Amino acid sequence: MTTVEKPPAEAKPEKTEDGFLQHFLHNLWAANTVVVTLLSVLLAMVIGAVLIIVSDEEVRATWTYLFARPGDALQASWTVVTDAYAELFKGSVFDPVAVADWTSGAGTWQAVFTPISETLTYTAPIVFTGLAVALAFRGGLFNIGAQGQAVLGTMIAAMAGFLLPLPPVLHLLVALLAGALGGAVWGFVPGILKARTGAHEVITTIMLNYTAGLLLVWLIHQNGIQDPDRTDAISKTVESSAQLPAYGGALRVHLGIVLAVLATAGVAWLLNRSTFGFELRAVGANPDAARTAGISVAKTYTLLMVIAGALSGLGGATQVLGVAHTLTPAVAGNIGFDGLLVALLGRTRPWGVLLAALLFGALRAGGNRMQTAAGISLELVTVLQALIVVFIAAPALVKALFRLRAARAARLSTSVAKGW
Repeated sequence: MTTVEKPPAEAKPEKTEDGFLQHFLHNLWAANTVVVTLLSVLLAMVIGAVLIIVSDEEVRATWTYLFARPGDALQASWTVVTDAYAELFKGSVFDPVAVADWTSGAGTWQAVFTPISETLTYTAPIVFTGLAVALAFRGGLFNIGAQGQAVLGTMIAAMAGFLLPLPPVLHLLVALLAGALGGAVWGFVPGILKARTGAHEVITTIMLNYTAGLLLVWLIHQNGIQDPDRTDAISKTVESSAQLPAYGGALRVHLGIVLAVLATAGVAWLLNRSTFGFELRAVGANPDAARTAGISVAKTYTLLMVIAGALSGLGGATQVLGVAHTLTPAVAGNIGFDGLLVALLGRTRPWGVLLAALLFGALRAGGNRMQTAAGISLELVTVLQALIVVFIAAPALVKALFRLRAARAARLSTSVAKGW
């Protein structure tokens, strides 16, 4: 009997690439940037819900008899939290009641778009300061001075806006350029000190923040700057020809948000497509190696801080030309410090900074509505912002809490300044 041997089975080729659905499911619960960011926001909202419950006196009273009537405490807690977050959404995105009124003819379209208008209004200046901080990060510098640079931008832009008699379009361009120039000069100081003397930019920029604030207060009280009809610290009003044009009449959103998007695209191109972008990334990664390769580290530091200062100055100019229209001691608000948080949340990537600024703008706009309609303290919004940044900056904590798998292409580390 002859045994017939079967030919060996052909080895199946190994699958080198996962299908789209399999790849999506694999990364859905993996520690990639998107998942960590979303879970960080979720954690911040959960902790914020606890703070909302604790801060409400009536809700706290229901918890005193939890074991007797647990439904009261749970229902009261659920109601106060959902009402607060509903008002946050209505104040930042849209209000369904306003939409219904508009469709029925009882309301106006301005009421429908007011929430998103407020979000974009708060977003615009933060984008500029966030880009200023992020750009410095990529070059290895920790730019804490975005606030002071923004203050200088508001000062110079406002003075150009009410002191120079120019035609409308030219007046606006000159005022914007003046704001950028003011911020650039304020950024040049720590940049040249870092390049020539090695002075740490954290120290110099913090000191310049204080200097800028005091300089603003002094300037407002000077003749020709202060409003002659007022005795308090307020300047003249920026001429209408130098104000950023608004959309929709009653809506506050203005051309600044378009400029912010263009600035984001410009910084992205600068970082990824230009020779200077390559040099600053090389200096940020390893200054000694960059110097060995023939890159002037001192020149890069100086120019980097000038560009960062100009961006912050544009943020300040956007604030005063688009919303404030007058100089006051608090005209710039905290847009520089918010820019620092936005840069961290956006992981120092230009488009990430834009999205993070949109989130912060939405929290600010919705927080105002949440305070007036739900009686929740506006400071709680600041707590939410801080919590989001804390969890974003600590991805290992989020990964441990949710037991996330390691992603193959995860980029969880935030760029930090060398030597910090």
